Amino acid sequence: MRVAIVKYNAGNTASVANALVRLGVEPVVTDDADDLRAADKVIFPGVGEASTAMKYLRERGLDEVILSLTQPVLGICLGMQLMCETSQENDTECLGIVPYRVCRFEFDTLKIPHTGWNRITELNSPLFEGVADGERVYFVHGYYVETGDSTTATCEYGQKFSAAIGRDNFHAIQFHPEKSGAVGERILTNFLKI
Repeated sequence: MRVAIVKYNAGNTASVANALVRLGVEPVVTDDADDLRAADKVIFPGVGEASTAMKYLRERGLDEVILSLTQPVLGICLGMQLMCETSQENDTECLGIVPYRVCRFEFDTLKIPHTGWNRITELNSPLFEGVADGERVYFVHGYYVETGDSTTATCEYGQKFSAAIGRDNFHAIQFHPEKSGAVGERILTNFLKI
């Protein structure tokens, strides 16, 4: 199985690649359009800032490549947010795969960013096969995706938000499976089976 990880100016590609190696998969980390289109699965991870990431993708035509993919694609953290319509982070127009807004957490009492273990509920995706409702996964984010028909898991942190979204061949999770222990490994394994 050929698994490609989208290489762009957003962190955590190495930790995602290492998680896949532990599962017996040797991924290629690439920004080459042909490599991405030829892969059986594509992972679109990211830790960083939305406008800078989108600028990098557009300058290299990777936005169009990602939109053209027909194989299963998994967005992680910033990768999930970039699949949405817009982000409040520097007023960024994103890929628009899912018609949702990415909004800034604004609390007086809770710490921002939302960092650490939290429960995911309302699981509704092949990503979560064998994952119990209420399992804990690891989050690090100061912006969240609103909920709607394309929400495939939710989380509560001062308010309900999308912990996962999905549309057609695109799947995405806000949390970090590579930092989420056995549950994260199960979710990555499930993605590789889609």
